[in-house]
Amino acid sequence: MRKIQRLAAVGALAGLTVVLGACGGNQEAASGGSGGGGGGATTAAPAETESSAPAGSAASGAGVTTIDDIFGPACDQVPTEGEGSAQGMVDDPVGTAASNNPLLTTLTDAVTAANLVDTLNDPEESYTVFAPANSAFEELPEGTLDQLLQDPRGQLTTILTYHVVPQRYDAAGLVAAGEVMTVQGDMLQIMGTPEAPIIDQSEQANVLCGDIPTANATVFVIDKVLMPEQA
Repeated sequence: MRKIQRLAAVGALAGLTVVLGACGGNQEAASGGSGGGGGGATTAAPAETESSAPAGSAASGAGVTTIDDIFGPACDQVPTEGEGSAQGMVDDPVGTAASNNPLLTTLTDAVTAANLVDTLNDPEESYTVFAPANSAFEELPEGTLDQLLQDPRGQLTTILTYHVVPQRYDAAGLVAAGEVMTVQGDMLQIMGTPEAPIIDQSEQANVLCGDIPTANATVFVIDKVLMPEQA
């Protein structure tokens, strides 16, 4: 699948993947949680989280979501309390938020190896992050990630930055846009509906948990690793 036999597919941002703080959110969480605001609310059980359709209207246009906007079939697979929960990640920049989640260890290793943590944590920047879940790594050919980690400033960085958009979008905004430019430089096509976005026409990655807010990014955990043309 494109060069390096989907080696590129490593989408290490995948780590960022794993249902980033997904459904720990409760409907009582302060709406200020969007973009790093609601730090004081308590976290409810996953069952109380909106998991059908995103309430994107709360942050329409700005792409800044709240815990109440989180949606997706895998949002119950994350911690419900602590730094790795939805409430715990709201106040942290995306790089730090990912490192606090036990489901994102692979991502943390990849992002750290590529020296992208500080870039992702930049408070002056806003991002949309498509984060392949840990399960996406399991589908890669054996040895793929190890090979990419041997050249972290090369193909690994290319793949990771292909999963990042230098602007915040919520699900409704992504679908309305139809395509978005990545930090890596290529365009990603967005299909589907705000309730079930599909990322990348070729990979057709489904959103497992989306509209997840961190201090400087909106995160969408996806079920596949995305791969740029030149990777």
